[in-house]
Amino acid sequence: MTEQWAEVSCEVPETMIEEMSAYLLELAPNGIITENLALDTFSLESVETSPTSTVTAYFKEDAALEANIARIRSYMLEVGPSFSGFSFKEPQIIFIKEEDWSTSWKVHFKPARIGRRLVIKPTWEEFIAEGEDIILELDPGMAFGTGTHPTTRLCLEVLEKIYFHEGIFARELKEIPAAVLDVGTGSGILSIAVAKFGTLKVTAIDIDPEAVLVAAENILLNGVGTSLQLSGTPLSLVEGRFDLVVANILAEALVVMAPELLKRVNQSGFLILSGILTEKEQVVLDCYAPLGVNLIEVAREGEWSCLTYCRTI
Repeated sequence: MTEQWAEVSCEVPETMIEEMSAYLLELAPNGIITENLALDTFSLESVETSPTSTVTAYFKEDAALEANIARIRSYMLEVGPSFSGFSFKEPQIIFIKEEDWSTSWKVHFKPARIGRRLVIKPTWEEFIAEGEDIILELDPGMAFGTGTHPTTRLCLEVLEKIYFHEGIFARELKEIPAAVLDVGTGSGILSIAVAKFGTLKVTAIDIDPEAVLVAAENILLNGVGTSLQLSGTPLSLVEGRFDLVVANILAEALVVMAPELLKRVNQSGFLILSGILTEKEQVVLDCYAPLGVNLIEVAREGEWSCLTYCRTI
């Protein structure tokens, strides 16, 4: 018998996204989706900003559903007023069949331009490339990002500047990185991007077997398999050094992994660290400051930070 699911959507200010997402995950372990109109669903022809986001959770239509919705309402009314821009709106509920649940999120994922050249295009959407456009096909699956979350977006913007010698990186006068390591590759988006930018030796690792499967599919979709080696190898077992290492994970993990990450960076190579909440930015900065690297750039978007270093020794 086909089960019915309830898609429960809550509109909250950007400042409340993390807290709302964490709370919903406690109630709905089947997963959540965060839709920010300013980042995830804008038209490439007309970008409109939005101060709010919609966080959506999925619940089975069973005896616990009504109680869960009541808990969500109470949480929003109790916690919401402490966040600037909060205005209570009733959670929106849509009932969907089980066979539709795994694909319903796709309506929120549209082509998105990152930086000047890169366009992230869902496999089910049409987009005509023009000029310098570089198209990256992506089917992230329910469990992975679409590339437009600030943590990934910041990485992609820094990568573009490095590869095309723009901004502060124009002074570096470097060739494009010949070898790149992507730690915690997820959907494979960063690895695919640098392969499309011209690197012929890309190593992508992730300890989550499902991430490796999703990344493998996206690598195949983009035709960059000859440039990319993908595996579930732990960082400690990765051999060699790289001209660029990127790690989009969490601040705490970046601190713990600092020695292993730096071992993999060639002298004068770049290290890009993302997934850092701005409130934890200083912790990461303090950790890496004495480790033989120069801080080249700090990029921020919302409550997220991305740090780019150059190894000096």
